[in-house]
Amino acid sequence: MAPAPFHAGEREAQRRAGLEAPPIGAGIRDFMPDQHRTFFEGLAYVFVGTVEAGGWPAATLLTGAPGFITSPDQRTLRLAVRPDPQDPAQALLRPGAPVGLLGLDLSNRRRNRANGRLTTVDDGIAVHLAQSFGNCPQYIQTRGVEAAPRTPGPLERFVGLDADARATVAAADTFFVATRADGENGGADISHRGGRPGFVRIEGDVLTIPDFRGNRFFNTLGNLLTEPRAALLFPDFETGDLTQLQGRTEVLWDQRAGLEGAERLWRFTVERGWRRRAAVPLRWTFCDYSPTTLATGTWG
Repeated sequence: MAPAPFHAGEREAQRRAGLEAPPIGAGIRDFMPDQHRTFFEGLAYVFVGTVEAGGWPAATLLTGAPGFITSPDQRTLRLAVRPDPQDPAQALLRPGAPVGLLGLDLSNRRRNRANGRLTTVDDGIAVHLAQSFGNCPQYIQTRGVEAAPRTPGPLERFVGLDADARATVAAADTFFVATRADGENGGADISHRGGRPGFVRIEGDVLTIPDFRGNRFFNTLGNLLTEPRAALLFPDFETGDLTQLQGRTEVLWDQRAGLEGAERLWRFTVERGWRRRAAVPLRWTFCDYSPTTLATGTWG
């Protein structure tokens, strides 16, 4: 792979963040090392970002018994599952579509990204990888997980933020953001964000989100510079509810608004959302906050 596998938006984000020298992209490969393949194969859930035909990103969560993800070779992941028919992302998973996968083991804070394109959509999905890399364990709250069979409720649609979505966001210590970029080294991506409950500020239909120090690749913010549309996923780890949002973003490079630990902010204006109650047949039990999460502040 090229020594610096970043697209123009990521390079611009690195510049705006004031990096004295851009990262060389060490660890970003066009194949999965065996330890990443083994890691994905042991998961019972995976976070997925993809893109609508009109360009809107979408975010979802897929689950299965450990082993439902397999890696027949170093550039392929196969998921023996399809999204629920009510999942807004279900219709987007089509051959050729860009897709980002985030494997995250909440029990030990280990996470790996695998981004590429869908090659097969039948009783499951197969992804041919373009980029594979690990992420640091910062801001990940640990949780134990167990099976929790549930009967999903009907799909609920809303415009902007309704009262239930507002409450979900206000209580969240974790969410996921799906973004996209076109061109060389572009594609779909999904990333984790974490903080203490209340770290996402709500004003009307606008969410303001702190950007804490990370791996300095600026994958998410770099994508937002080239495509401001994004999708957020807020799982309720106890009830299995999923809240999925789409909206437009703005990066505030020089603002921190007094939030301890934030290097900058970004805003997400909610346009539409979906709620699927009891959609996830798993229950997570909170264990502890990440040490870096404890160092972050809340809005003053």
